[in-house]
Amino acid sequence: MKKTLLAQSVALALAAAAGSAQAVSFTQNDVTIDINGTINGFYVNRESKTTIAGGPETKSQNSALSNGLLPGWINFVATTKHAGQDIKAHFSFAPGINDSSEVIGLPTNPAAGATGGRNSPFSQIDVRNVYFQFGNNDWGTLKFGRDIGLFGQNIILSDMTLLGVGGTSNAGVPYNTTFGMIGHGYMYTGFQAQITYTTPNYNGLQASAGIFQPSNFGGDQTKTPGFQAEVDYDWKGGVPGKVWGGLVTQSTSCSKGATCDGVGANPAKSFTATGYELGAKAGINNFEAVAYAFAGKGLGMSTVGAQFYGGSDGLGNKTDSKGYFLQGTYKFDKTKVGINFGQNKDNDGVLGQGNERKNKAYTLGVYHSLNKFITLVGELNQEKITSTVDDSETKNRTISAGAILFF
Repeated sequence: MKKTLLAQSVALALAAAAGSAQAVSFTQNDVTIDINGTINGFYVNRESKTTIAGGPETKSQNSALSNGLLPGWINFVATTKHAGQDIKAHFSFAPGINDSSEVIGLPTNPAAGATGGRNSPFSQIDVRNVYFQFGNNDWGTLKFGRDIGLFGQNIILSDMTLLGVGGTSNAGVPYNTTFGMIGHGYMYTGFQAQITYTTPNYNGLQASAGIFQPSNFGGDQTKTPGFQAEVDYDWKGGVPGKVWGGLVTQSTSCSKGATCDGVGANPAKSFTATGYELGAKAGINNFEAVAYAFAGKGLGMSTVGAQFYGGSDGLGNKTDSKGYFLQGTYKFDKTKVGINFGQNKDNDGVLGQGNERKNKAYTLGVYHSLNKFITLVGELNQEKITSTVDDSETKNRTISAGAILFF
């Protein structure tokens, strides 16, 4: 059964850590249905220390039971072949184990507005994959629907904290995921509405490109969709590996803060956000190394990690972002140990001219395959966040331990 994009990549990541757990699969009338999923839970202890403008240090510490970087996830994948075309449809649901209720056993308060009841962002069931695709090995594949984005896809699927917790600065409990190393070496790819084309695989070389649902990140009028593309090259042999490059771009026709009807003191001004990335990973025997870097202009606050969030100050001035990520892992029989380090830096734009915000973090992780279904995980994550906007420095230490199951 062929799986692509996130379903395939997560399956590979899972297989590397959790053995060869198989999906439930059955076939009727030439259509095969696969059902697979994952559930995880972690104990997380987090300590934070902050100083602002040389003032006294403030401290906080809390414990939580939380999802990791992956939420709970169940996938329903239908595949068939007809008239020379491989056809696939994919639905998935990704709930978390927490909600925002303060009373054990009772739901969130339905009168609490946007943060409670049916509108709660905490107890949500996140629909991540809703797409279909068709194609073959001769001309490639077309995809229509909602799936993982292209820009930033390879690096998050290479982050060892995908199976754990990583850091908690930007997504603390009770959200239904943490952030791993998002915002500390790379930006989150997200799950986005798209129409994408993927070429056949030419001896390890493959490319994808597509149009994506536009965001009004930098303006009030958007005539054209977003565009993303990536090129990958994989190789086998004694030192197997992969290199990739990617880009993302989107334009708006009228910057925020301008008079888009052509009348007034602030005339319309176009705004374009762009991002570029380059990555590589290679392994020898039981060791694997990953290296990655990106740069963006108007792409958003990379120190938050979400694309198009905070890419402009509202007057057309762009946030300048860049970052890098390094990782090394080694596998001893059923146990993998690893360390990674990443840094993101934002300048100007939404921060104000001449201001800077910088995140850097490292994670030490141990991932033990208890059996083909269950992986035990322990991590230590240390983050440092500095900002010239308020002359602040924050240090967060996160210790997590738990387990993740795949079926």
